[in-house]
Amino acid sequence: MSLDKNRQTYLLSWLKQHTKKHKSDLRASVLSGFLLCLLMIAQAALLAIILQKLIIDQTAFLTVLPYFLSLIAILFARGLLIYLREKINFALGQKIRQQIRQKIIDQFELFGPGYLNQSTTGAWSTLVIEQVDNLHDFFARYLPQMRLASMVPLLICIAIFPFNWAAAVILLGTAPLIPIFMILVGMGAADINRRHFKALAYLSGHFLDRLKGLSTIRLFNQGEQQTEQIAHASEDFRVKTMQVLKMAFLSSAVLEFFTSISIAIVAVYFGFSYLGEFDFGAYNGTVTLFAGFFALILAPEYFQPLRDLGVYYHAKAEAIAAADNIETFLNKKLPLDNGQQKKPINQSLSSSPSEISVLNTIEAEDLIVLSNEGMPIVGPLSFSLQAPFKLGLIGTSGEGKSSLMQVLLGFLPYKGSLKINNIEFNQLDLTSWQQQISWIGQNPYLINGSIRENILLGKPMATDNELNEVIGKAQLADVIAQLPDGVDTQVGEDAVRLSVGQAQRIALARAMLKPCQLLILDEPTASLDKQTVQKLAPYHIATNSITITHQHDDMQDFDQVWRLSNGKLYAIKESLC
Repeated sequence: MSLDKNRQTYLLSWLKQHTKKHKSDLRASVLSGFLLCLLMIAQAALLAIILQKLIIDQTAFLTVLPYFLSLIAILFARGLLIYLREKINFALGQKIRQQIRQKIIDQFELFGPGYLNQSTTGAWSTLVIEQVDNLHDFFARYLPQMRLASMVPLLICIAIFPFNWAAAVILLGTAPLIPIFMILVGMGAADINRRHFKALAYLSGHFLDRLKGLSTIRLFNQGEQQTEQIAHASEDFRVKTMQVLKMAFLSSAVLEFFTSISIAIVAVYFGFSYLGEFDFGAYNGTVTLFAGFFALILAPEYFQPLRDLGVYYHAKAEAIAAADNIETFLNKKLPLDNGQQKKPINQSLSSSPSEISVLNTIEAEDLIVLSNEGMPIVGPLSFSLQAPFKLGLIGTSGEGKSSLMQVLLGFLPYKGSLKINNIEFNQLDLTSWQQQISWIGQNPYLINGSIRENILLGKPMATDNELNEVIGKAQLADVIAQLPDGVDTQVGEDAVRLSVGQAQRIALARAMLKPCQLLILDEPTASLDKQTVQKLAPYHIATNSITITHQHDDMQDFDQVWRLSNGKLYAIKESLC
């Protein structure tokens, strides 16, 4: 589906809003471009003067030597200004890209894994890397050039007009051809780039997904079929890429054509004027060599800002296509965002903050867990937990146990009532609440770094004694002792150098290191042997814990055990408190 004009106008406005914090950089870029224009006019004047004196006036070379030296100084100054302007433009684009990319990452954190798992890793990486990078030329090139495109030609016309009004009129008359063509080309460029981004996201996600499942694909002898699918996706991406390149090359070629025609008209005018065929344009009746050279040297520069704008107009279309996906994601409403003022978790409606612990109660009444699309997953459920508690939650796969935990983590929406310390959950400051939680999933994620770095994610400023203590509690000491680099051993991407059980123990150590009020564990020891599980005693890491488990022989570690079955909770073991 193509973008309508209203949507494109809105996205263009949305992009420009990001320059509000960087107006000084934008002004500096425009100012440097303006100064370059003045130096260019001075350079053209010096060249025309030198040619006039050497060819027409037959002046000695030593007489024009100061002009040559001035010309060299201007060339050096222009070089320095070009370098400075490029630095300013790059810094402007980099700052805004970092700003937008940080917003996307913050949105990832707020939505959580429940939402992110709806798309592939490749698609998300395309959004946060390629599509954000495609905004760079819009901010670094197009916006500064938009301002210069109206200033520089006018300044050049003002410089030419006192010497020959006909040349200035010719330039003014032919200039509108370029922006008119730019508008015609740009009408479909945003849609072409949008389809290109979509094809890239699909190819990235498809390829990465097949790469991760390479062993399974080979095991089931599906290599040839998957290769064909990747080939089809690659061909689609190739076609979309060629469409983008065709549009870019077509616009550049036609812009060069119109520019050449305009410059040729100026050259023809001066040529016939020197032959005596034209007798207009000069104020004293004679077209001088200085005026001709001055106008012809500046004629290409007159169109250069418009040509550059035509080139960067493609960057604008590319940015609008990228902004369509980025803005849609950033403006997507959070599942639990109801627009009300948020309250920190240590605030209670019945007690003062100094008289209560961070977490007192978790209560639910007719709670229905919803998907991100608003479809019910499990419920209605009603329960009450009074701190301190160690709850075991059991049930068959697919009953909604993990989804219930996703609600407590703030990653899924709900209907009904869910209260923390008598405060409705969707009125809580979600960031404050999540800082009080430690969570270990079924497949804990480890960054591509060392064991030390992964454990210290739980508490970056932890001492060596604290680190060694949690390593011992997580039964990692013997494992680390056998590794060549000890605790500084690299785990590899997706913890490829470790077994699943070792990765789970590192995740447990990380959770032990983080101070928390509520620990949520989703099958945290599923890949560990029974003896190791007994030694770990993970349920004593925090004062309050909720553990999803299928192991019925460790029920003695919980003071409460609930079963989730057919959308209802059944108490198997009640708290003695």
